[in-house]
Amino acid sequence: MIYGIGTDICDIRRIAATFERQGERFAERVLSDAELAVWRSRSARWPKRGLRYLATRFSAKEAFSKAIGKGMRTPMSWRLCEIVNQRSGKPEIVLHGGLKDWFEAEGLTAHVSVTDETDYAASFVVVERKE
Repeated sequence: MIYGIGTDICDIRRIAATFERQGERFAERVLSDAELAVWRSRSARWPKRGLRYLATRFSAKEAFSKAIGKGMRTPMSWRLCEIVNQRSGKPEIVLHGGLKDWFEAEGLTAHVSVTDETDYAASFVVVERKE
């Protein structure tokens, strides 16, 4: 049974402007430690690719927060929600700490899709209650 659906579109230029103002602090606030490592690696080789990665993660976490109906309030937080890619490239949501505990106690599972194109990153999340 569907628990919630969330979608988000993010202007990559806005992420770039925020990054210009805040520097790495912005990435450190939004990304988990594992995501930070990927972001730093991509940014070192291709700065624009690093910004796209940051934007897709930002967008996916926003969409997830909408799908669970919490927004950015406890137990939801940027760093407790991680977007990883399986070997095939398929993205998946990995949760940590209190967010993971709450999510599992509710019997929920999530599906995520992310995309980016030139100036925009977009994400779609469906959260289901296990039956």
